[in-house]
Amino acid sequence: MLRVPAPLARRSRLGGLGRAVRGLREDIDAAVERDPAVESPLEMTLASSGLHAVWAHRVAHRIWQLPGGRLPARLLSQLTRAVTGVEIHPAARIGKRFFIDHGMGVVIGETAEIGDDVMMYHGVTLGGRSMRRVKRHPTVGDRVTLGAGARVLGPVEIGDDAQIGANAVVVRDVPAGAVATGIPARVRFPDPGQDPYELMFRDPAIWI
Repeated sequence: MLRVPAPLARRSRLGGLGRAVRGLREDIDAAVERDPAVESPLEMTLASSGLHAVWAHRVAHRIWQLPGGRLPARLLSQLTRAVTGVEIHPAARIGKRFFIDHGMGVVIGETAEIGDDVMMYHGVTLGGRSMRRVKRHPTVGDRVTLGAGARVLGPVEIGDDAQIGANAVVVRDVPAGAVATGIPARVRFPDPGQDPYELMFRDPAIWI
């Protein structure tokens, strides 16, 4: 059995701790930037259920990958759900600086994949449309916004910089940079110079 020299093992542990701390700081900074109601990083750290749910998921995801870790990971995810109202399967893959504003009512399925810098509001579901053990949940690209109550169902792909309107039901791929609103979601692209984030909230269909 190959033994790792103690100094190297120590440096490896310290390096892992340093990466974890940097990740926490990135999550906090991204959350503060996206939430105008918060007054300080300390308030965000202590009072954001969405942030707490993401952090608990990062721990559960690591446990899920360990031998014999699946049941403990599921139990941690269920405890997190009871405390925060956010249900994230421990197998789901989530990128950096992910923020769930308000938390509560969010469901993220087992085979879901979420990129970096994604913003999600309350009541969002990344759900499946199959009972088979296959890739059955959405893949969400970088810098995507998912409005309150949106349902993204099945192994669809949401491209980078896309905007999913509140209450939209998405069952087909959404191209990068597009805006999807309505039931079922209708996809369109912003006019030149038009802010896709603002466009997402101007469509009356999002309030139905």
